[in-house]
Amino acid sequence: MKISLKLLNLLDDWEDRYRHVIDLGKALPDMPEALKVPATKVDGCASQVWLHITIEGGVLTFVGESDAIIVRGLIAVLITLYSGLEVAEIDKVDVVSELGRLGLNEHLSSQRSNGLRAMVTRVIETAAVA
Repeated sequence: MKISLKLLNLLDDWEDRYRHVIDLGKALPDMPEALKVPATKVDGCASQVWLHITIEGGVLTFVGESDAIIVRGLIAVLITLYSGLEVAEIDKVDVVSELGRLGLNEHLSSQRSNGLRAMVTRVIETAAVA
């Protein structure tokens, strides 16, 4: 699933952005149950989070799921930022700036921010060992 973050950029009000991230989470396809295994579970998140990351031909793609709808939306944002990139490009994504530009940094709880960092770390570490 590749989404557009353009609408988030157009929304001025944080509550509208938050609702849009929730909508992105609702639109995120369910991850197959067979992929929800300990190896794909992301530690450090307040909710249950799984990321199944694959690298084929040097290109990173992933699917993810969470039991929290806002986290599903954050996964959709991360998929848009990272999925489909060459492994060598992953470390060039300034996720802090991107999330800040979208207004997500300053409005997430500390638990959600920690979980988001854990997800980003998982993506970066997976790309680094490829």
